[in-house]
Amino acid sequence: MNFIFWKKLNNLGFATGKLITGLWTTPFKNPLLVMFCHNNAQIASEVAKLLELKAHLGTDDGKHSFVLKTPKGTRDYNPKQMAIREKVFNIIIGCFKRHGAETIDTPVFELKETLTGKYGEDSKLIYDLKDQGGELLSLRYDLTVPFARYLAMNKITNIKRYHIAKVYRRDNPAMTRGRYREFYQCDFDIAGQYDPMIPDAECLKIVHEILSDLQIGDFRIKVNDRRILDGMFSICGVPDEKFRTICSTVDKLDKASWEEVKNEMVGEKGLAPEAADKIGEYVSMQGGADLAEKLLKDPILSQNKQAYSGLTDMKELFKYLELFNVTDKVIFDLSLARGLDYYTGVIYEAVLTQNQMEAQPQKQQNDHSTDEPVSVGSVAGGGRYDGLVGMFDPKGRKVPCVGVSIGIERIFSIMEQKAEASEEKIRTTETQVLVASAQKNLLEERLKLISELWAAGIKAEVMYKKNPKLLSQLQHCEETGIQLVAIVGEQELKDGVVKLRNVATRGEENVPRANVVEEIKRALQS
Repeated sequence: MNFIFWKKLNNLGFATGKLITGLWTTPFKNPLLVMFCHNNAQIASEVAKLLELKAHLGTDDGKHSFVLKTPKGTRDYNPKQMAIREKVFNIIIGCFKRHGAETIDTPVFELKETLTGKYGEDSKLIYDLKDQGGELLSLRYDLTVPFARYLAMNKITNIKRYHIAKVYRRDNPAMTRGRYREFYQCDFDIAGQYDPMIPDAECLKIVHEILSDLQIGDFRIKVNDRRILDGMFSICGVPDEKFRTICSTVDKLDKASWEEVKNEMVGEKGLAPEAADKIGEYVSMQGGADLAEKLLKDPILSQNKQAYSGLTDMKELFKYLELFNVTDKVIFDLSLARGLDYYTGVIYEAVLTQNQMEAQPQKQQNDHSTDEPVSVGSVAGGGRYDGLVGMFDPKGRKVPCVGVSIGIERIFSIMEQKAEASEEKIRTTETQVLVASAQKNLLEERLKLISELWAAGIKAEVMYKKNPKLLSQLQHCEETGIQLVAIVGEQELKDGVVKLRNVATRGEENVPRANVVEEIKRALQS
């Protein structure tokens, strides 16, 4: 292919002495090109084009140059990062199983029509795939809609399930804050017809347990109800057809000021300013069961059937949360909206918090800062979606559902930052024993011993050299955190023993070769 490049360059007849690129030199053969060559700008432009062509076609040895990078909004995970990830997953899965959940899996892509119209304004973030064999497909945006499709397709009316898998969103990534285009979701959902607020309270309890066990910092769980929001919009004068779009705007209050949100409602969404002002009065309210009591006595809001139903359930929810001992972290927040269209009842979102003084260390001491906690990012969210399964059922049969999704990527980012700050040494393997040799020509004995350890369920390694130096074997143990070394030597073979060395204390003891497995297990337990 480089023949094309050189032919084009030769046709230009460049270079009276040196070509700009230094590739070759030759006198001009065509007098008509002499004047042309004095135009340096054009020469440079043409040579740049040819060099670009050369790079595209490849070098003389046939190798192609390409950029080594991950796609925008994605990342690789090294062994240390994966060790942190595995620890987080184990805590989350342990909590899900403790609450009696079973797991399922669904395809990474769905029929496009399955996902369309379920996410409100966020539908534009769905990744569509090219037509493959007559089916229009899209990558899954979350795990909730595929779960609803799974229930409808298999005619399941009762299940408590968890699902951990990757989802995809064509978003503007902010990778330092844990926002990606490809990321994991950890979902827990309860499907079935049950008494009000009991499953909902358990979902909030699960969020509380997971965030407490992860020890990533103080947090708050905000709760609200779509019925309360819709009732509020109705009495404030929002037209029915604008409920969902205004809800999406209110959902931005955690990232934008009320003035910015109001301007979007009025300027972009066409809402009357007086309606926006009334909404502003309500969305500034926060509290607990006391706020639900207060709003039930509101002479206007309590007259709306949807709002009254939502407030009654909210009061019941806080009663159960009190029994679960989690009300210290739960806030009834009327500004919480969650923009997804499929929510029908209780909604919630967990955010990490920190003191103002920690969030703004650059403030001077004479600034009148408070110690009120401020949000530093959402780490979980969910709610009730009683109508979603019915959208997929041919007869429209509904299966009430409530669930929560843990924002795992943001948690990973926080855990990684904590590990770096503490300079904590993170083990990337679980090896318990290294089978080592003290002299040469003992490979067969090492392999026999390690085979016995593997058969006994002991996590063991051996160096992949016939005659490794003992010092290098011991250094490997210290670097990787291996607890024990089982040393085979000429004298040990004669005596019928194996020398066990504790890497941390450097203490050694000889144990009978016949009992080495039992002795190693005992040493590991102690």
